[in-house]
Amino acid sequence: MELNLQPLAPTCFVTGQPFVEGQRVASFLVRDPKTLAILRYDLLESAAADFAPPASVACRWVQVFKPRQAGANPERALKLTAENLFLTLADPATEPSPENTRLLLFLALMLERKRLLRPRGRNADGTRIVYEHMRLKRMIELPAEELTSEFFVQVQEQLSVLVGVPKPKPAIAELPANDAN
Repeated sequence: MELNLQPLAPTCFVTGQPFVEGQRVASFLVRDPKTLAILRYDLLESAAADFAPPASVACRWVQVFKPRQAGANPERALKLTAENLFLTLADPATEPSPENTRLLLFLALMLERKRLLRPRGRNADGTRIVYEHMRLKRMIELPAEELTSEFFVQVQEQLSVLVGVPKPKPAIAELPANDAN
């Protein structure tokens, strides 16, 4: 799964104030209902209560603002892969929410299948699953939640915001029954 997104904005979407190094910036991914494009809204965390997204939010995270370095490749940061989204949402600085946790667990399943993550058991009290990110050699703990059918329905709703709703398949016309007379 790959998405092309805008880079982190230099100013708050709500207040218009420029971000200052060290400020906490909340980022939202929302699908534009008119163009169906994935839009990224960046705003000061303190202004998040005043933000009214134009459509349903697929996910949200908070990061500390760092100005772009001169000579950095902005095109590379624009491509949001499942792995990048997983690492962004799994970052300890990102505050957990039910939506992010659900998306994290689903992305962990995807990345485990691609052998980018390897399960390493549970933590000492058994409440979290420990994964090792194979390329980074980093341990990541996620809540040990049961993956029920309701879980997958909710994830499907979130993913439909990110990647769109699949086109309905055309109905198969029923063939007339053969009369064996």
